[in-house]
This record gives sequence, C-alpha cells and structure tokens, in this order.
Amino acid sequence: MSAPTPSPAPGPDPRSRKDTKILGRLSLPERTFVADALRTETVGGVLLLAAAITALIWANTPIRESYETVREFHVGPAALGLDLSIEHWAADGLLAVFFFVAGIELKRELVAGDLRDPRAAALPVVAALCGMAVPALVYTLVNVTGGGSFDGWAVPTATDIAFALAVLAVIGTSLPSALRAFLLTLAVVDDLFAILIIAVFFTDDLDFAALGGAALGLAVFWLLLRRGVRGWYVYVPLALVIWGLMYNSGVHATVAGVAMGLMLRCTTRKDEGEQRSPGERIEHLVRPLSAGLAVPLFALFSAGVAVSGGALGEVFTRPETLGVVLGLVVGKAVGIFGGTWLTARFTRATLSDDLAWPDVFAVSSLAGIGFTVSLLIGELAFAGDRALTDEVKAAVLMGSLIAAVLSGVLLKIRNAKYRKLWEDEERDEDLDGIPDIYEQDNPAYHLRMAEIHERKAAEHRRLAEVTGGASEGNDGPA
Repeated sequence: MSAPTPSPAPGPDPRSRKDTKILGRLSLPERTFVADALRTETVGGVLLLAAAITALIWANTPIRESYETVREFHVGPAALGLDLSIEHWAADGLLAVFFFVAGIELKRELVAGDLRDPRAAALPVVAALCGMAVPALVYTLVNVTGGGSFDGWAVPTATDIAFALAVLAVIGTSLPSALRAFLLTLAVVDDLFAILIIAVFFTDDLDFAALGGAALGLAVFWLLLRRGVRGWYVYVPLALVIWGLMYNSGVHATVAGVAMGLMLRCTTRKDEGEQRSPGERIEHLVRPLSAGLAVPLFALFSAGVAVSGGALGEVFTRPETLGVVLGLVVGKAVGIFGGTWLTARFTRATLSDDLAWPDVFAVSSLAGIGFTVSLLIGELAFAGDRALTDEVKAAVLMGSLIAAVLSGVLLKIRNAKYRKLWEDEERDEDLDGIPDIYEQDNPAYHLRMAEIHERKAAEHRRLAEVTGGASEGNDGPA
C-alpha cells in the first residue's frame, strides 16, 4: 500500500486577508470633525484670497508708497527687543497663532485621528514627505543647471490648506470627504515639517539665555496644563512671554506656537463626562482667530509685490523663481501622487472603490498652492535681498495660481462623480441626523425606512383609489 500523499504545509488563507483601502470612507466622528474644521478653513481661505488681492492692488497702484509706509512702520517695546515692523509682527506674531492651531491639529491626529494608527498614518506621512522632498529636488535641479542660489530650496515645500479650500469653494467642486480629509491631513503633516525646516535651517545666532527662558516657560505651561489649571488670564500672558523669549533667542517665534499646541490634551476623559477634550475646545475658539484674522493679515502685509509684464517674465527666466514655480506646480503634484502610489504599491493597499488615481493626482495638484508658509520661508531664505525676496514672492503667487487653475480643471472634469458621492454621504432619509450611508448595518435604521416606505405606499394607494374613482365618474356619455 502506497504511503499517503503529504498534505501541503498550511499557509495563510487568501480569503482571510483583508486588503487595506486607502482614501476610504471616514468614520462618522472623524467626518464630523473634518467637516467643522474645513468649514472654518474655507471661510478663512476666502478672506485670505481677498487679503492677497487687496495687497496686490495696494502695491501696484499710485498709492503703493502708503503700502510700504504701513508695512515698514515700527511698533513695540525696544527694551524687550520687540521694536518690529508691521510686516515683521504679522510674520512672527500672527503666524504663531496659525502654528498654535497647527500644533493642536497635529496632536489630535496623533492621539485621536488617522495618525494614531501607524498603518493609517503611513499614507499621509509618506505622501507629505514626498510632497516636500520632490519640490525641493526640483528647485535644486533648476538652480544647479541655471547657476542660481540654493537658499530657496524650502520655499515650494509647503501647502496652504486654507487657500486650497478657497479654490474649492470658488470652483464649486463637491469633493468627497475622504479626499478633503486627505488634503487636511497632508497639510497638518506638511505644517509640522515646515516648522522643523524653519527651526533647523533658518536659525542663525542663538541667545541661550532667552532660549532657556522660553524652555522654562514651556515647562511651566505644560505643568499648569497637567495640574488642570484653567483660565485664559493665566495662559495668554504666559504664552506672550514664551513667544517673546523665543523670538529673542534666535529661533523663529512660530516654533513657540506649535510647541504650546502640541502640549494640549486632545483626548476626552469619559469618566469625567467630557464631551470634548481641552485641545478641541481651545482649537474651536482659536481657529476662527487664526483663519479669519491672523493669516489674512499676514497675507495683506506679505503678498504686496510689484507685478508687471516684465516682472512676470523674469519669474520664468531667473533660476530661483523658476525653481519655485516648477516646485509648486510639478514637484508637489508628482511628489504627493508618487508617495501615495508607492504606499499603495508596497503595502498591498488598494484605492477606494469610489475613487480613481486621476482623483488623487487632481488633489495632489491642488496641494501645489503653497501660499502662507511659502511666503514666510521666502522671506527667511532671502532676508538680505529685498528685491529677490519680492521676486520669490511673485513666483509663489504665480506657482500657486497655476496650481489652482490646473487642479480646478482636473477636479471639474470629475465633478459629476464627486457630486454623486457627496450626495450619498449627505443623504438622511430617516431624518435622524446621521447620514444613511453610516447606518447600513443598523437594523433599527432599516425598520425606520420600512415604516417610511410603507406610509408612502399607503399614501400612493389612497391617491390611486381617489384618482381611479374620479376617472370612473367621468366615463359616462357626453
């Protein structure tokens, strides 16, 4: 009798492997948070757009001298090293509020959002890193071949989420929440690396006494938070002291904002009956100040550059400015799209069934709008050359405009598909406040829908009997 054939070694059941979907439907709490955050950012983006247009008009009309006068007007206590121009206050002071909100967003993503799961975090982190590395590489290559300055390599690495959302509002694209959340998470990671670039590469002479004072202030800030101390009258003065010390230390003052934002607790304590974490409450209060005042004022005093036919022509001939434009338009799109594709390729993840790769490329192109932080880095990179600084700012404006137009066209092509997805996400036929798409596994939902359809069917039967009776009554001889 022959020996039995050995059975094959057990291996993983292919049916048991669950492929990861990237850019899939958000959870309901995450979708609600993203919707609230993007609503504020969209309004802020429209204000930002208006401020930028105002700055350009102001700087290119006969009253342009008044623009320079206001921008260069100095105010502040000189004894504390804070006798700064209005433009400087906007860049170092108001943007600290912007980065404070960015710090809270990042902390929330790390402890309660998509970034808390390393597998889920891989996509936006890799996409954001590639979306910063490729533009820097494009800028470097352009300046290597053109003999330009490498100082501006970081200018095209940033994405302006508010300006991007303003573009979406203007073109009227019903972008699905998954793509909007992807854009928002990209911007959060982007902001983190942008502040690291500013802290590491644009810090010259350090004042260790002031830096030590800022560190001590941050330690006190953290200790007060840990002890549960409340009251804006405690934290606001302390934050101002920390900001002032950080500014005088030589480290860019916006670092103080992101550091304080990261210290806030962004998890809820259910046993204490918390509905929202302290970080979420403070973000809810400060975000309108950031999006509606701080960032637009920065744009007003930073975006005012002289624009003429000759100046715009130089944007495409000078290596520094051409590198910025190509970095934003080409580098951002290729970097983010490539990072997303590589993540899917090497993690065996698949794109959501509702989306296609052209959708990812369109959103990647939208990320080429690098307004606020790009302008800030441009000022820092070429601080000793006012003329080149203004030319680089013009390049940021031109690159952001081209990216906005390109992404707008690409998104409009798919807008019918987006609108259907958006309508599916918003549909709430049982009027319980929860979109129907999130209740497909809830038996109570289907029972409610059955009752609704039964009532509708009964009403249609009644109408059929009424109209049928009326028709019979009219069948007599003329």
